[in-house]
Amino acid sequence: MRKLAIVFALAATPLVAQDAVDGPGPNLVIEVAGEAGGTVVIDLLDEVAPGHVAQMTALAEEGAYDGVVFHRVIEGFMAQTGDVEFGKIGGDMRRAGTGASQRDDLPAEFSDVPYDRGIVGMARSQNPDSANSQFFIMFDQGYFLNGQYTVVGRVIEGMDVVDAIKLGKGPNGAVIGEPDRMDRVTVQR
Repeated sequence: MRKLAIVFALAATPLVAQDAVDGPGPNLVIEVAGEAGGTVVIDLLDEVAPGHVAQMTALAEEGAYDGVVFHRVIEGFMAQTGDVEFGKIGGDMRRAGTGASQRDDLPAEFSDVPYDRGIVGMARSQNPDSANSQFFIMFDQGYFLNGQYTVVGRVIEGMDVVDAIKLGKGPNGAVIGEPDRMDRVTVQR
């Protein structure tokens, strides 16, 4: 009887399989301005990370992501953006990457979706439950991130635009000079 209870408990536990990422979720449409220039479409994986997707779509619909720069861009790794507090042109760019939205931080929603090229993950501090508004797009696979950062989506159009985002030259991939930015971010449902 005890084994049966364990089987039932496991069956009730939602596991996110790789096939689950193929469902139609809302899309985040990013108009990139700067050297990269173009459109990036991200399929948000609301079945994988519903809380994170809800927060990102709300921020996009409020216009919070409009004008936010790609403040940390590391060749062969990822491009990070989404600092709605300090990441706008004309703001205190020295603090870009340290800010968040006025919304609450989110509990981690880890899954088995691997960090392949084009995967979008939520940035966070040391605390796994500290993701808020910042996210990153993978240039290449980064499996060392698997199970450590919440996967929220994947690029389905415009990976060439992501590849063209101005690389960071400063410490820890910080962009020096005028960074590329998310000019306008909208949600398609």
